[in-house]
Order: sequence, then C-alpha cells, then structure tokens
Amino acid sequence: MLSPYFFLNSLECGTDEAGRGCIAGPVTAAAVTLPAHFTNKFIKDSKLLNEKSRIALRPIIEEQAICFSITHIDPLEIDAINILNASIKAMQECIKKLKPRPKYIIVDGNSSINHSPILCPTTGIITNTVKKFSEDGDNFFNKIPFSCIVKGDSKYMSIAAASILAKTYRDDYMDKIHLEFPMYNWRKNKGYPTKEHREAIKKYGVTKYHRMSFRLLPEQLELDF
Repeated sequence: MLSPYFFLNSLECGTDEAGRGCIAGPVTAAAVTLPAHFTNKFIKDSKLLNEKSRIALRPIIEEQAICFSITHIDPLEIDAINILNASIKAMQECIKKLKPRPKYIIVDGNSSINHSPILCPTTGIITNTVKKFSEDGDNFFNKIPFSCIVKGDSKYMSIAAASILAKTYRDDYMDKIHLEFPMYNWRKNKGYPTKEHREAIKKYGVTKYHRMSFRLLPEQLELDF
C-alpha cells in the first residue's frame, strides 16, 4: 500500500498531470489533499490501473479528499508556451484552487527529494527560478515548501490520487471532443500518436485540438497544414 503522506503533520497535497505525450487535446493536471491517515489499498499510479478501476476510484477520491481541483491547458496554449510550461501551469493552477491552501506540496518528478524548494528537471514546478503563471504566483508559491519525488505516483497516496483524477478527467474531455471529430477515434487513443490517429491526420488533416508544435506525422511523411 502507498504511503499516506510524505511530510508528517502538514496539510499536504499531491499533484500530477496527464497527456504530456499526446498530439491532440489538453494537458490536464489534478491536485489532491487527502486526510493525513487516508488509506485505500486500490489506489496506485493511474498507469497501473485499467479504465474500469480508475473510473471506480474517482468518486471515492473526490468524496474522501479534503479538497481537489482539475485544470486543463488547451492545445493553443501548449503551442504558445510549450508542453513543459503548460504542465507546470496546469499544476500551479490546480494548487492555487485548493481550499484550504496546502502547507506542503509533493509532485512526481525526476529529481532527488529535497525538503526545500528546488528546480525539478522534469517538471520545474514551484521554485524561485521557475516562471509563475499568474500575477500573485510568487507570493503564493514561494511560501509553500515542496518536494519532487522520483516515481512519486507509485509511492504516495495523494500523488497517485491526483494521477487518477487527471487521467479520468482528461479521458472524459477526449471522449467529448471525439463526438466532434470521430474520424480520429480519440475515444480510444485519447490523443496519443497511434498509427490509426496518424493515418487519420494524413487523410483528414488537422483540427483545432491538435498540437501544432508537436510532430504530428513521422518525418518521412509530409502534411500540408
């Protein structure tokens, strides 16, 4: 079972994102604050769960969390600020929406654990040197310590819960826009660069939901935008 907290005796939130590697649709983040000793043996990294399990766990997380929030960053903004910054912004916006405000933040990231603010090479989230995506970002985030944790979504309950919410809310979004453009089969591929998805791009062209800054087709293929 995952650990219920990283920093004892603190109102701690976990945050994670979904959809960074997609070529269509938003990048979606979630932030979750769970009760200090919350446990659930079924909650784990969303990538290790099937769709049915993720859907079943979502209402449990939402009902038992102290608070949670979701943020989508759309393809136009991803193209404007790049996917790394879009992921950072999504997580920051989620954390800002949490009430009560967390006292500590843990985020899945490829960096050693540090009890003071650091630059996480994977997410870059919440440090003095990282861009804040709102006017009050410095005042808000510089007052909250955080840690980046390698494979945090497989170690800590709140990060795993955030990964489940981010994934399921993004899947819902892709199911909705699938109805607008069914030829890309986003209901199945969720915007990832599958062979089927790329064949549809080759045949039908791109949509307003595609990320134009990404490689939509392999290099050997040409696409007239």
